[in-house]
Amino acid sequence: MHKKILLILTVALLPILGQAQELNARVSINASRISSQTDKKIFSTLQNTITTFLNTRKWTNETFQANEKINCNFLLDIGEAQPGNIYKAVITVQAARPVFNSTYETPLINFRDEVVAFRYVEFQPFEFNDNRVAGSDPLVSNLSATFAYYVYIILGLDFNSFALRGGDPYFQKAQNIVNNAPENRDIAGWKAFDGLRNRYWLVENLVNNRYNSIHEAMYSYYRLGMDNMYENENEARNAVLNTLNMLNSLNNDIGNTMIIPFFLQGKSQELIKIFKKASPEEKQKARDILMKIDISNANTYKSELK
Repeated sequence: MHKKILLILTVALLPILGQAQELNARVSINASRISSQTDKKIFSTLQNTITTFLNTRKWTNETFQANEKINCNFLLDIGEAQPGNIYKAVITVQAARPVFNSTYETPLINFRDEVVAFRYVEFQPFEFNDNRVAGSDPLVSNLSATFAYYVYIILGLDFNSFALRGGDPYFQKAQNIVNNAPENRDIAGWKAFDGLRNRYWLVENLVNNRYNSIHEAMYSYYRLGMDNMYENENEARNAVLNTLNMLNSLNNDIGNTMIIPFFLQGKSQELIKIFKKASPEEKQKARDILMKIDISNANTYKSELK
C-alpha cells in the first residue's frame, strides 16, 4: 500500500521535476560603503528576494534536470544611497558550465557592469515582465530588468556553447529588454551613447550579423575544444587555436568591439594551461594572437607562454 502511494506521488511530481528551473544562482550584496544611518537589513531582504526571483522563475521552455542547472554568481556592490530610496551600484556577473568528462567548469561570463541605479523599499515586489519591461516606476523596474537581461545573456552563452547559434532566442530576449528598457535621468547602460562597454553594445554584438563569427568561435571553443580535452587533447587544443584565429580575424575586420574582450574575460589562466603543453609552434601562434586581442593580459601571456 505504501509503495502504491509512493508511486502515485512520484508520477504526480514528474511534470514538476521535469520543469526544473534553469539557474543555480548565488546573489551577494555588499553595502559596506553605505552610511550607517541606512538600515542594512533591507539589503538582506533584497538579496533573498533576488535569489528567489532568479532561481524559481522559469526562464525558458526547455527542460533542465537538477544537475544541468547553470551555476552563476551575482555581486551587487552598492556604492551610494540617495534620497527617495535610490541606490547606485555595480553588478559583477559570473557564470560557468561544466566541461565534458571532467569536474572542471569553464567560464561563460565574467563581467562588471558599473552603472546600475534603482529604487528599493524593503519588501516591495521584485517583478519582471518581458512585455512590460519598463514597468510603472522606471527606477524600480531597472534592477529587475538588469538581472533579467543578464539571465538571458547567460542562457544564450550556455546554449551557444553546446550548439551553434543555440543561444539566439535568448539573445533576442535580451535585446527586447534593451529596446524597451526603463528610462530615467539616473538610468544608464541601455543606450548606444551610454558608453562603449555596456548592455546595449554587448547584445548588439551578439545579434548583429556582422559578428556572426563570434558564434562559431564560441562553439569551437567550448564544444569542439574544452569538451574534447579528455578524449583528444591535441585535437581539442587545435579547436581552441582555431577559435583564437577566428577572434583575431574578427578583430582585424572590426576593431574595438566589445564582444572579444567580453569573451576572453576570465579565461587567461585557462588559455595558458591549454597552451603550456602545446608544441613550440602552436604556443607561439597562440601567444602572438592573445597578446594582440587580450591586451590587458599581454604581459602574462608573454611570460607564461615562452
